[in-house]
Amino acid sequence: MKLKMFILLLFTAVCFAGPDMTKSVVMIQIVKQPYDYATPWKQTSISQGVGSGFIIEGNRILTNAHNISDSRFIIVKKENFAKKYPATVEFAGHDCDLAILKIADETFFDGMQPLAIGGLPEVNRTVETYGFPMGGTHISVTKGIVSRIQTDMYAHSGADGHLVVQTDAAINPGNSGGPVILDGNVVGVAFQGIRQADNIGYMIPTTIINHFLLDVNDGRYDGFGSLGVSIFEGLHNESYKEYLNLPADTEGVVVTAVTLNSSAENVLRRNDCITQIDNYALDNDGMIVIYGQKYSLSEAVEAKQIGETVDVVFWRDGKKQTGQLTIQLNRPVFEFARLYDARPPYVCFAGLTFVSANRNFLETWGREWMKDIPHILRYLMSESQTLNTDKLRKEYVVLSEILPDQINLYDGDFLNKPLESINDQPVRSLEDVRKAFRNKDCEFFIVKFISSDIPLLLDAKQAHQQNDAILKKYNVPSWTYPEEQL
Repeated sequence: MKLKMFILLLFTAVCFAGPDMTKSVVMIQIVKQPYDYATPWKQTSISQGVGSGFIIEGNRILTNAHNISDSRFIIVKKENFAKKYPATVEFAGHDCDLAILKIADETFFDGMQPLAIGGLPEVNRTVETYGFPMGGTHISVTKGIVSRIQTDMYAHSGADGHLVVQTDAAINPGNSGGPVILDGNVVGVAFQGIRQADNIGYMIPTTIINHFLLDVNDGRYDGFGSLGVSIFEGLHNESYKEYLNLPADTEGVVVTAVTLNSSAENVLRRNDCITQIDNYALDNDGMIVIYGQKYSLSEAVEAKQIGETVDVVFWRDGKKQTGQLTIQLNRPVFEFARLYDARPPYVCFAGLTFVSANRNFLETWGREWMKDIPHILRYLMSESQTLNTDKLRKEYVVLSEILPDQINLYDGDFLNKPLESINDQPVRSLEDVRKAFRNKDCEFFIVKFISSDIPLLLDAKQAHQQNDAILKKYNVPSWTYPEEQL
């Protein structure tokens, strides 16, 4: 998405009509400390924030994932109660920006009332959003008109698009995670706005909320899947239909690439034209009629859980065909979605630090990271889906940092380059790097990089002899994470 989304939290004046929100809406106070993805044994500075949440069935609190991501301590507070209750994250769906909190002290829920989840609101209906904007001490409410419903980017992950409901209510820091109410039922969770516009706010609709709540019923969050294809809206051009040998009245979208190891790999191929998913006919914009309106074909996929199937109708070489796809996560080998909560894995050997190439690592370049990152990483990020032809590759590994020592004095030219092999063994993951450096029988470690003719050479015996001293000198707790003996 081109618009710069920003994560904020909602609202204004105090006035109540309908349910008593003091028994359902809560304030969430969070202490955060993310990891540094260039030197992953370190954490960045501590910050504190405030968000909102509300009680749902089962003595659980629903809120935004961005409220509690990378949290170190969470407390929840009810309006008009001085006591603060420690809370823990039970589930977090960073791709859909939703999370569930649990509170060990069940007395917290005495007198509280869970809110019911409603349906998708119609455009032009008036909704009310509740929360704790800018902290405050009392719940505030803002009324707004539902002005648009469409698929859009979720700013928290920066890579996942789902349905959003737009309202004309202003968004202010503090309301994220608060309920949006229509006729006494929750019709959304307030979560983000647009920095460049006034009085535009967005909520996560109940189609997404219900998917998330159904997903976690088995005790694990699996996420939203996809078909695993890239598509092109080329059938607006009549010549393109002739090029693909399609009937003149055909409407649909053209497959331009199939993700390696994806749901579609054994069903669809490049230049197939998808015309129908389940019972939904596609138009030339890739839209289907669902929930009474036209939305992206992704809505037919997102209505399914991981492991469920969808039927597709497509044309190939002038013939109509059918197939069935199993919905999978289909994540790219170069992860473009931001990662949260888990400590990033790494290998630090002879002062050379190796990490996975992902968006978190790229964002260590700062606010203008997209412009400032080295060209090879920008190219790899944007073209990784087509560049990678290795079905065994799990990730790209990059030399992210050099802890200076005599053994690596002249290795600076290799910084931020992706690895190709070590001693002629391909590097498809950090585990391959770990395996390579465990070897104590070779004379040299010959490290080759993608798009580089010159290898990095390490004397194997000296590297093993000096490794512990280098780790101690720079306060690196372990040569690798997850930890293991070298």
